[in-house]
Amino acid sequence: MSKQVTHNVDKQRYEIAVDGILAGFSQAIEDGDVVTFPHTVIFEQFEGQGLASELVAGALDDVRVRGKQIVVTCAYVTGFIEKHPDYADLVA
Repeated sequence: MSKQVTHNVDKQRYEIAVDGILAGFSQAIEDGDVVTFPHTVIFEQFEGQGLASELVAGALDDVRVRGKQIVVTCAYVTGFIEKHPDYADLVA
């Protein structure tokens, strides 16, 4: 099974695909140097595979590489950062 996280700039979100099929996304609204994460969704048929965690890690890694900070209103992303404090420096 191949998994890939990509930044879909046109739809303002990060997406995760499994074997080329869209499995979920995390909304990522950019405003200057800040990216707001309001919502994360993994589609029902892909739940329980740890994809949300891989998606959020990939998104936050990309935000870090691009030198941006984040505002989090998504409960899942908030919980992810609490469990992975090495991402806490990204919070604006």
